[in-house]
Amino acid sequence: MKKLESSLVNMVIVLVAVAVVSGGLLGWINKMTEEPIKKQDELALANGIKSVMGVENLTVTANDEIKKNIEGKEYTFIIHKVDDANGAFLGAAIESTTMGFGGDLKVLVGFDAEGKILGYTLLQHAETPGLGAKADKWFQKGEKGDIIGRQLTADNRLVVNKDGGDVDAITASTITTRAFLKAINQAYAAYAGQDVDGKSGATEQVTAPCGKTNCCQTECDPVSCDNSADCPMNTTKE
Repeated sequence: MKKLESSLVNMVIVLVAVAVVSGGLLGWINKMTEEPIKKQDELALANGIKSVMGVENLTVTANDEIKKNIEGKEYTFIIHKVDDANGAFLGAAIESTTMGFGGDLKVLVGFDAEGKILGYTLLQHAETPGLGAKADKWFQKGEKGDIIGRQLTADNRLVVNKDGGDVDAITASTITTRAFLKAINQAYAAYAGQDVDGKSGATEQVTAPCGKTNCCQTECDPVSCDNSADCPMNTTKE
């Protein structure tokens, strides 16, 4: 019995020692990699700002944060104000996040001083490969859903054609398209000092062709729509 108790004590001591050493090792690794990762992220953001503003030689003069509660969730918009090489105000690159089909969709979009879209890049997304993931190219200059050069105002926002607008939706990915355009519209609103709302998002519920309201306008969710077999769009995954 004493031998058994001794073995249990030794086992506990070994397990505690392993846990302490492992914890210390993980902490050391995190500390060693924290700074390089931070620098890499900063470099990626700096290159992203240059890309969406369309200018190589620029200076970021301010990084303003605006927090907004949209549809019960808090989002942070970061406005990177930019000057050109001569110190003249160019506009701003704005980080904007919305809920896409597969999770958060984070966009960096550049606007000039008048609110014209200069460029964009996706910073983060979890959209379906081959479908919603096409958003990184679909809305670029010369592409089918081209939004570059569009002038946004309080009364002139980006709306997908399936909702009565003039922006072509990504093929079989209306939800991602709505989420992307929502991110751009909200970025502009934050930049222009307007109210940031939750309109035109991926979670908007309207009546689908199958008669269900828990679907998007032209697509049925096969999980939540028990009548999805009757929906002409039931093969769409997004």
